[in-house]
Amino acid sequence: MTTARTITLYGIPNCDTVKKSRTWFTDQGLAYVFHDFKKQGVPADRLPGWLAAAGRDKLVNRQGTTWRKLDADTQAAVTDDASASALLQAQPSVVKRPVVEWVQGGTTRISVGFVPETWNEWGSAGSNS
Repeated sequence: MTTARTITLYGIPNCDTVKKSRTWFTDQGLAYVFHDFKKQGVPADRLPGWLAAAGRDKLVNRQGTTWRKLDADTQAAVTDDASASALLQAQPSVVKRPVVEWVQGGTTRISVGFVPETWNEWGSAGSNS
């Protein structure tokens, strides 16, 4: 028997990695909700859980164009989870994408980036419960 699951994919629609992830979920027949950072913002209430699960070094995309365009003082000010949260809310494009929340059987799992092997594992775990 499978346990009900809710998958929320957070990102920006024109991001190639988000597009690839959305296609992967669709191809697997997995229903998901898409949360558009550009239209809906970065949810402040979700950030503590994301930071706890993934860490700010993974969640803050220091390789992206938006980060590189920030002035040095703004970049240097990201020293802890509170400062990272403030930046991620002010600059949604700095979030490494996608962030996926996979809720199943009372457990919430968080992933950052395109990680189909992890998602496959999570889906398999749910089908055995």
